[in-house]
Amino acid sequence: HSNSIFIRVNMEQELAPLRAAVREQGELVQKLKQEGASDQEVNKAVSELKARKKVLEAKELALQPKEETVDRVKMEDTLKRRFFYDQAFAIYGGVSGLYDFGPVGCALKNNILQAWRQHFIQEEQILEIDCTMLTPEPVLKTSGHVDKFADYMVKDAKTGECYRADHLLKAHLKKLMSEEKCTEEKAKEMDDVITQMDNYTQQELADLFVKYNVKSPSTGNDLTPPVSFNLMFQTSIGPGVFKLSGHVPQLQAEFTMAEIEHFVDPNDKVHPKFSNVADLEILLFSSKAQTSGQSAQVMRLGDAVEQGVINNSVLGYYIGRIYLYLLKVGLSKDKVRFRQHMENEMAHYACDCWDAESKTSYGWIEIVGCADRSCYDLSCHTRATKVPLVAEKPLKEPISLVNVVQFEPNKGAIGMAYKKEAKLVLDFLAVCDECYITDQEKLLNDAGEFTIETEGKKFKLTKDMVAVKRFQKTVHVEEIVPNVIEPSFGIGRIMYSIFEHSFKIRKGDEQRTYFSFPAPVSPYKCSILPLSQNQEFMPFVTQLSEAMTKHGLTHKVDDSSGSIGRRYARSDEIGVAFGITIDFDTVNKTPHTATLRDRDSMRQIRAEVSDLPGVVRDLAHGTLTWAQVESKYPSFEGQETSKKEEK
Repeated sequence: HSNSIFIRVNMEQELAPLRAAVREQGELVQKLKQEGASDQEVNKAVSELKARKKVLEAKELALQPKEETVDRVKMEDTLKRRFFYDQAFAIYGGVSGLYDFGPVGCALKNNILQAWRQHFIQEEQILEIDCTMLTPEPVLKTSGHVDKFADYMVKDAKTGECYRADHLLKAHLKKLMSEEKCTEEKAKEMDDVITQMDNYTQQELADLFVKYNVKSPSTGNDLTPPVSFNLMFQTSIGPGVFKLSGHVPQLQAEFTMAEIEHFVDPNDKVHPKFSNVADLEILLFSSKAQTSGQSAQVMRLGDAVEQGVINNSVLGYYIGRIYLYLLKVGLSKDKVRFRQHMENEMAHYACDCWDAESKTSYGWIEIVGCADRSCYDLSCHTRATKVPLVAEKPLKEPISLVNVVQFEPNKGAIGMAYKKEAKLVLDFLAVCDECYITDQEKLLNDAGEFTIETEGKKFKLTKDMVAVKRFQKTVHVEEIVPNVIEPSFGIGRIMYSIFEHSFKIRKGDEQRTYFSFPAPVSPYKCSILPLSQNQEFMPFVTQLSEAMTKHGLTHKVDDSSGSIGRRYARSDEIGVAFGITIDFDTVNKTPHTATLRDRDSMRQIRAEVSDLPGVVRDLAHGTLTWAQVESKYPSFEGQETSKKEEK
């Protein structure tokens, strides 16, 4: 205990100057904002703040005890050797970023998604819809995805092969840093460039490519300067232009997303079931902590909402539910945190946003985003289509003197300015919501004008063209533009995190690896292992296999000639949760019994063959624990062989 305190004190001494540097820069950013500094000055200061944050976090991770890190090489060897996944079109050399899941990987992924459906759709009574992944370009233009979600790309000047600029530059610099002739000073300079990679402008990236003489990695050819590349894929159906309605981490990569759109009354952002999660203790990394150089802190979720760290209890409820889901599917409690977006990195639509992050050998990676998108989506699509996207809230009693806010256009002035296109302007102004009107009113008062965009055209409106009218009326039905809370899950990233958090090596046997997947998501729930190929065992194998199928339990029959220990190890390696072994006592004694083995503890019990499928079913559904099984049935210690035999 005293040794751990000593290590912690030493860590804090090393981290103190880095924390101070972040805090100092965070204070500078706030000062610049308060003084009304230019966007360029503020953005430059924010970039430096982010860079200092990354340096601090990298140092924190580097100082963590080494035993916490996973042997990634050994894990990836197991995943490929047992065909959890492999690169797509491998016999043709493979395609970067595209992967095929094998039988075990497919089963695990399906179980992760099934657990997601049960945890959210069934328990929250969410209505599921299945939409096309193709979206007409005007829709994504309106939502802001076309303008806001873009990366910089470079091309091989001769072959036309595309690369994401930041990824390529980072890989090139790391290669240079690993060379013997690279000085310590040069390595630090390049490390600083890598740290600030997300903050460079298009021109700054172009200059860095020239400075470090970056070439095409496959051909050595010159590269074109970086150009903005939108993270939507364009395609066409007949004459129409469509884009894939998702943004991707790298060019040509496929991915699975699972999203929830929870609509909420903006005047009543209180979740009726928040008390169910309020007592959860979760590692939260608030915006304030990030800008002041502090570490993430464990907080009671109820306190975080009450203190305003989390904007409202609906957002807080989903953070709690996401946390419980991640633990359910196999992430380690001490390797999950929620990081709040800082003001300057908040998406264009969000009023508060938290990312669930998983600690891996790559550092902390985002696996779930949970954003309060306010009324952004419905409002902007209403303005673009002139279709009111509102919810009607029946009132028990009519409400008189309800405040109404709307634009009051000067039709004559707009008509003179925009002639035949005046109707476009008037139609747009007629469907604007209070939130948007208030924002534009501020611009009208401060700058004397504001600009709208409709049907792909921009129109400038001045004080003589439009005013804001406020009045009161009696209503029987209240129309509200709902706010949207959107949890967005990256299934592939969650799956990878489960691999890292579940990968284990048997103590005392470095060659024996296994995955400790929770039983509900385990690819196979049970192995059925006859002790030998003796034909007397076969009727019991058939009986158990048919019963497992009847219960809907995925299972494997391994009647190969290997030793039982070797077969246990082979089963553990792909994360099979339990194993039933049929031995001579099963055949020769009545009632007929067999052994049931738990993968993680390697402990066994003995029970009647007819009981075992039901026991495995309850274990697989999470309604029964292994400890409860051990308390009910006699333990068995006769078959687990020596480590030497299992090898």
